[in-house]
Amino acid sequence: MIKIFIDQGHNPQNPNSGAEGNGYREQDLVYEIGIMTADLLRENGNFDVRVSRPTPTTQLGTSNASSLRARVDAANSWGAEWFISLHANASTDASATGTEGYVYSLSSEAYPLAVDIVDEVSAATGEPNRGVFARPTLYVLRRTAMPATLIELGFITNYREATLMAESPGLYARAIYRGILRFFGLE
Repeated sequence: MIKIFIDQGHNPQNPNSGAEGNGYREQDLVYEIGIMTADLLRENGNFDVRVSRPTPTTQLGTSNASSLRARVDAANSWGAEWFISLHANASTDASATGTEGYVYSLSSEAYPLAVDIVDEVSAATGEPNRGVFARPTLYVLRRTAMPATLIELGFITNYREATLMAESPGLYARAIYRGILRFFGLE
């Protein structure tokens, strides 16, 4: 069994709540998409999956730092083999659009996984593929003991993408799932 930790970014309320846009909250959108992704992986039979927020009201930590540490510590202590953090991007430019991924370094084992997930989300949604970039400063990428990626599924500040994430979470979950299957050669 391949052990994957799905981190639904942010908390339901501060500290460490997410971005807001078009009447939606990042933490709510990625919670649902993460749960659906985990369910698809479990149904496959090849994956053992845990999520950072098992309920929509799960609150991790008492500060931004302790919230991030709780996510990483849960994955590390469980012995996860892969870590995928799901987020919704935000911009002051409401026309900003697309899906992108981050890894600790471009030579990370997580890089091809991130590429496959971003490719599949972009293909499924019709959103631009913004690529995968190194971001070694992100706590969840530098402190995990396993290959880790952070995926920005779309822009919550873009009306079309926010609405699509809210109204079609299964579209995103299936795309993430296909990206994971593609990476592991299980499609």
